[in-house]
Amino acid sequence: MATTNTVTVTLQQLAKTIDHSLLHPTMTDSDILEGLKISREYKVATACVKPYAIPLAKKELQGSGVLVCPVIGFPAGNSTTEVKVFEATAAVRAGGEEIDMVINVGKALGGDWEYVANEIRQINEAVVREGAILKVIFENDYLEDKHIIKLCEICSDIGVAFVKTSTGYGFVKQANGQYSYKGATIPHLKLMRKHTKPQVQIKAAGGVRTLDGLLHVISLGVTRIGATATAAILKEAVARGITDEPTTVQFTPIGGEGAGGY
Repeated sequence: MATTNTVTVTLQQLAKTIDHSLLHPTMTDSDILEGLKISREYKVATACVKPYAIPLAKKELQGSGVLVCPVIGFPAGNSTTEVKVFEATAAVRAGGEEIDMVINVGKALGGDWEYVANEIRQINEAVVREGAILKVIFENDYLEDKHIIKLCEICSDIGVAFVKTSTGYGFVKQANGQYSYKGATIPHLKLMRKHTKPQVQIKAAGGVRTLDGLLHVISLGVTRIGATATAAILKEAVARGITDEPTTVQFTPIGGEGAGGY
C-alpha cells in the first residue's frame, strides 16, 4: 500500500518558515529592494541580506514583522574569529536580528574541533549579548557525516538557535572540472535533526524551491528554510487550499539528494 505523506500547517506558518534570500553577489540595490518588497508582502520570517544592505532592509521592513537577517563570514567562512565576532556585532548593532554565520570548513575537515567550537561560542556570545540569535552554517557539501554529527554536538552544547545546512554557494569541483552543488538533502536533514538537541532548530538552505519540498522538510522537523522561490511557494500554497486555519495537505516527497542553490 502506498504511503500517504501529509502535514498539517497554516499559511502563516509556512511564511514564517522562510528566510527570503537576497544574497547573490550580482544583486543590485534595485534587486534587493524588489526582494524586500516580496519579503514584506508575504510576511516571511526574515529577509536574509549581505551586511552592507542592513540599513536598507531595516528601513524597508520597518513595521512589517519581517526580521533582518545578515550573513557573516559569508560564503566561505575563512575570516579570523576576531573579524567574524566584529562583523557579527556590527551587523546586530546596525539592525540585524538573526545572524547566519559560516564555520571555518577547513578547520572542521582537519579535526581542529577546539578552534571550531571556540569560534562558534565567541560569535554566539557576541550575538546573544546584543539581543539577536545565531544560525550556524555547516556547508554540508564539503563535509562527511562524521563532521556534520560533530558540528551538531558542538552547536547543541553551545546552545545556538539554529544549525543550517548550506550557504547556497558551496560548489564542489568534480573530476571532470565541472562544479556541482547539492545543498540541503533529506539524509543530511535527518542526520542533523537526530544529532541536535531538540531546542536547537534546523534551517535547510539550498534546493528547497517548491511547496512540496517545504512541506517535506517541515515533516522532518525543519523549522526554517532559505529560499528565493518564496512567492511561487506561497502562491502554490494558496492554490492548494492552505489557509490561516490548520490545513492538512498531502505532499510529494522530494528526492534524497537536493539539486543545490537557492
